[in-house]
Amino acid sequence: MSEVRTSFHPHADGTFTIESVQDAEPIIENNKLLQTMPQKSDWGRHIASIPVIIMERWCKEDGVDYLGLPKEEFTRMIRRKLNDPDWKWLRTA
Repeated sequence: MSEVRTSFHPHADGTFTIESVQDAEPIIENNKLLQTMPQKSDWGRHIASIPVIIMERWCKEDGVDYLGLPKEEFTRMIRRKLNDPDWKWLRTA
């Protein structure tokens, strides 16, 4: 997974901004490659790879700490996101 760099930016008024940056291109390119391959397994299959910055974005936009949710609710909410056509590039199967 590509590295996430976090920067702290203080402002003159005492506020600050925290910025996270990640090169998600390798993850997206790998997702595209996996989309072209059959996903066969007796145990399970790879469904998606989600860059950390996308998870952070979803948490901020939705006001939900996805990683703090119970497993069933986390699965339901992530499935909803991955079924959205806007996020189809995250899916591998």
